[in-house]
Amino acid sequence: MNIWIVVAIIVVVLGFILGNIFLLQQSAKAKLPKPSKDNNKNFDDEDDWENK
Repeated sequence: MNIWIVVAIIVVVLGFILGNIFLLQQSAKAKLPKPSKDNNKNFDDEDDWENK
């Protein structure tokens, strides 16, 4: 097998792994919005699936 094909495959795999690691770091720093108190109130009031 040609050495350049092996080197290219290794570079692509390492780039994929490093890209995923950096993406995880960025998503860990992201702030999530705080849910409101009655965020699921409309789902809790109507439990139709229990009445069937």
